[in-house]
Amino acid sequence: MTKAIKKQALGRGLSALLKDPENDIKSAEDKGADKVVGNIIELEIESIEINPFQPRTSFNEETLQELSTSIKELGVIQPITVRKTDYNKYQLISGERRLRASKLAGLTHVPAYIRLANDNDSLVMALVENIQRHDLDPIEIAMSYQRLMDEIQLTQEQVSDRVGKKRSTIANYLRLLKLDPVIQTGIRDGFISMGHGRAIITIDDLDAQADIYHKIVSQNLSVRETEALVKEYHEGPKEDGGTKPAENKTSGFIVNDDERKTFTNFFGSKVDVKIDAKGKGKITIPFHSEEDFNRIIKLIQG
Repeated sequence: MTKAIKKQALGRGLSALLKDPENDIKSAEDKGADKVVGNIIELEIESIEINPFQPRTSFNEETLQELSTSIKELGVIQPITVRKTDYNKYQLISGERRLRASKLAGLTHVPAYIRLANDNDSLVMALVENIQRHDLDPIEIAMSYQRLMDEIQLTQEQVSDRVGKKRSTIANYLRLLKLDPVIQTGIRDGFISMGHGRAIITIDDLDAQADIYHKIVSQNLSVRETEALVKEYHEGPKEDGGTKPAENKTSGFIVNDDERKTFTNFFGSKVDVKIDAKGKGKITIPFHSEEDFNRIIKLIQG
């Protein structure tokens, strides 16, 4: 079970607190509000309405389905943000793609941050206090920095002043949120370090990121070895006959993005496809646990 899923379970007690009709929390000044502000809470999806003023109205169905598949496997890594409008009623502030994908995945609850009336100061205090904890993983810290920027409208420089960290440190954490969700989960679960993540983030292609991530885990590569692997990727194929990527093989056989996505969508994980100069290839299907391995077996058996 991933940390993301564990953290979601922790919010169920707070969910009960919010659903108590005799103690309905509406503002940051109400009794029990301090337990809500800054925490992750499990909310029923049916109690959340889409913001009618949301400027974005169209979503790519293919990428939405990919996110749904990831959520089925890993859970919702980054909680959505809502504001409380009435008793057990909430309006979405951010995270509509995650909410839609969660519905596609068949989830009934979704992890959320709840905004209450007059809670700006309380939220800043809660987030800053949370960041100072010693048991947070790098992704949790990055998400807290991002929330300060998105919800309180702070710049990186202002976040730096609030938490007492250098702006470059803030920027390094925030960049981790651009990693593939599978890699973010790997950092949260301790399979790789923040140093590994910082090396991988210089690669824009998510498939290439995933490929290197699986090599790090399977071969137990150090950060220095990972940096060398990333450097080799950026330098491209060697002119002295070194290995070239599948798309440049002389066989003329090319696996395009749509075909790669077919594998990924079917197995619910990033599938690695390699082709040699003779047109022969290898398909690698990664799994993250015995449960995940058994899931893939069932898919293959039909």
